[in-house]
Amino acid sequence: MLHRKIYQLCEAKSDVWVYLRDQGRWLERARILDIEGDVVTLRYETEDDDEVSSWEEMVRLESIGAVTSKLASVPKGNIPASEFLVSDDCPESEQIKQRPDHSAD
Repeated sequence: MLHRKIYQLCEAKSDVWVYLRDQGRWLERARILDIEGDVVTLRYETEDDDEVSSWEEMVRLESIGAVTSKLASVPKGNIPASEFLVSDDCPESEQIKQRPDHSAD
């Protein structure tokens, strides 16, 4: 099942967070480039001081302990709900409700 999910994430070309259990570390915002047999090719970037390095690693499927992806993000701060983009087909029960502005109190 993990192999199938990694293949789907590879096809989606989205950023993922991968936990390598044999190394005990997370690869953040990695991109799954290829899967060949039980070898997965990942590309990711790291930042050290003023330098950004791009890495490409080949890891065995069995060394991957977890794969996560970001579903959505919402900016912090006082942003009115009216500025959030809401799909027309979003069910009303899942839409963000407008709250009255209490800043004038």
